[in-house]
Amino acid sequence: MFWVRFRSSVVLVIIAVSTLILGGNVLFSAILAISLIGMMELYRTIKLNKSLIAILGYVAAVLFDLIIKFHMEKYNMLFIILFLLLLMMVYVFTYPRYHIEEISIIFFGLFYVAVMLSFVYQVRMLTDGFILVWLIFIGAWGSDTCAYCVGILIGKHKILPKLSPKKSLEGCIGGVLGAALLGFIYAGILKDNIAGDGNPQIAYAIICGISSIISQLGDWAASAIKRNHDIKDYGNLIPGHGGILDRFDSIIFVAPVVYILSNIL
Repeated sequence: MFWVRFRSSVVLVIIAVSTLILGGNVLFSAILAISLIGMMELYRTIKLNKSLIAILGYVAAVLFDLIIKFHMEKYNMLFIILFLLLLMMVYVFTYPRYHIEEISIIFFGLFYVAVMLSFVYQVRMLTDGFILVWLIFIGAWGSDTCAYCVGILIGKHKILPKLSPKKSLEGCIGGVLGAALLGFIYAGILKDNIAGDGNPQIAYAIICGISSIISQLGDWAASAIKRNHDIKDYGNLIPGHGGILDRFDSIIFVAPVVYILSNIL
């Protein structure tokens, strides 16, 4: 299992690096594809992935990403309201085919997966976006690696035993400190290429440290959803890792945080 997981990780890193370097339409297409697969995995937990309301969710994800791509963000709120109204129309006119809980999950899925993941593309499109976008992966996957190593070495105190019995308080702290250190080192290497005033090393360390906290929240949230529905993984698309949501659960939460903090700091 270790080598299967390792090989999958190598392939994922190669794909991620390639798409982030190329940016533009390549990154946009990759994020859209990941979003659609992720939404399908989420909807499959309630056996609605092929339903009419799920199809409306997929179409909404495509339209939302196109709004972002063509810089029409001022229509975001209008679009979200129209999507909710459309879902409620289907709910009413097909009653009692769907329950309100199912409508709610379809609506939630658009935000949880497509909207949140769109920030990977949005960060890449910022000034210095080519540099900033890597902070998402330092704050998520870098944090996860540091937390795992520290947890294995000195982890003793369980932080959420009912939800994630293998995660320790020491590992969580190690993840935050490790991500902050990686951000500091990353900025130190590239500081001559980073625009703006101030100390980028401190700013990047703060961004990655906060991102690590949010990353772990994202991981726990995904675990909670799976436990609510008695499933081990969201899918088996990625050997050794599970589905898209199993591997990108922390990225989903970290991407908008990096976008917000990058604009502030």
